[in-house]
Amino acid sequence: MHFEFLVEDLSGEELLNALLPKLIPDPHTFTVKHYKGIGRLPKNLDSSPDPKRKQLLNKLPSLVKGYGKTFAGYGADYRAALFIVCDLDDKCLKELRSQLVKVLNDCIPRPYTKFCIAIEEMEAWLLGDIQAIKRAYPNAKDAILESYRNDAICDTWELLANAIYPGGVQKLKEQGYPSVGLQKRNWARDITPFIRMEKNRSPSFQYLVNKVREAIVEYGEAS
Repeated sequence: MHFEFLVEDLSGEELLNALLPKLIPDPHTFTVKHYKGIGRLPKNLDSSPDPKRKQLLNKLPSLVKGYGKTFAGYGADYRAALFIVCDLDDKCLKELRSQLVKVLNDCIPRPYTKFCIAIEEMEAWLLGDIQAIKRAYPNAKDAILESYRNDAICDTWELLANAIYPGGVQKLKEQGYPSVGLQKRNWARDITPFIRMEKNRSPSFQYLVNKVREAIVEYGEAS
């Protein structure tokens, strides 16, 4: 079975590329593709995407339709799955999931697709395993890490920055957005290899893990 993962940014790609080899065993395969932010779904789902907009949700309707046609051409002996991975940010989870499902339901043929939403941000998946953070960053501030409630809406990446970045989030923000993005990629690269799949306490992380495993068991048997 082959998995295609679409994620909103480079830090998400770093995280998934480090995580998925532990989750998807041979002979199954995967690829991860990042976009330039999450963006928003177009009002007209049938409209052609603006080529200037490189965000994930802006392009999602055309992407899902394209994968539907591609997967349909593989034949019954080669199974493929599409996973859309993005942050919830300040959106309503029920509303966002409903919008994403509508995009999928409008596709003919419809690809096997799962939507995995990090709550509030993908740094929540790193914070789900405090021991992994401590192994990557031994000087991380215990009091801040222990104050975190899993999958809370609490400025997640800022909390992680205050725990592990010298000078905290204020110092990092002073350096500008490119530095923030670079540090997020560094955290994903450094912490994810230490994540213990069964010990991670983030519910949205476990949702991703369970959906990948379900796909292999329920859908990938012919691969």
